[in-house]
Amino acid sequence: MTKAKFGVIVFPGSNCDHDAYNTLKHVLEQDTEYLWHKDSSIGNRNVLIVPGGFSYGDYLRCGAIARFSSVMKEVVRFAESGGIVMGICNGFQILCEAGLLPGALLRNENLKFVCRNVTLNVENKKSIFTGTFNGVPNKDRIVLPVAHGDGNYICDENTLSELESNGQILFRYEDNPNGSLKNIAGIVNKKGNVLGMMPHPERYSDDILGGHDGRYIFESVINYLN
Repeated sequence: MTKAKFGVIVFPGSNCDHDAYNTLKHVLEQDTEYLWHKDSSIGNRNVLIVPGGFSYGDYLRCGAIARFSSVMKEVVRFAESGGIVMGICNGFQILCEAGLLPGALLRNENLKFVCRNVTLNVENKKSIFTGTFNGVPNKDRIVLPVAHGDGNYICDENTLSELESNGQILFRYEDNPNGSLKNIAGIVNKKGNVLGMMPHPERYSDDILGGHDGRYIFESVINYLN
């Protein structure tokens, strides 16, 4: 099997970049590099990870400043040309700010930071990011950790209708931790090549961390590229 070429973007304030790198490089043994936020090129990467954290300290609005980093011009170009992009937690917020995904992420409904494991329902097993779940019996639900203060997903009614009808909602919370509209935990764009999700698959991809449900998402991408 050919190794996928992952690029993990690092912003000032990223705190899950090393988790993503470790999962991809050492657990899944893929060709993985860090990409600095000031880079003007992504090289020959074929999957980009926009990781979680607090880019630029969330001082203006989550993801609002990171959206203007030099590397994001390349991320947008890459995504619009069909390249695979995964935005996790703060990365999801950045992709929404950049216009690569619809909707926005607001403060959690209870105005408190939430950090715990959650159960997700896998809504669509036919995407680039969920294909592996078809090969795992009884994998309609997975457990992943969340750690965020601004994970309350919203969008207008027309956008919600499109997300539903196009199968763009990949994951829903079984027990909604943040008030997110229709329990939405993860979505893709219309083309299906850009994923945004609040839970952290990179933190639950090795049994030494207590579970490995997250690795199915990365393995789905790797299998798709092969």
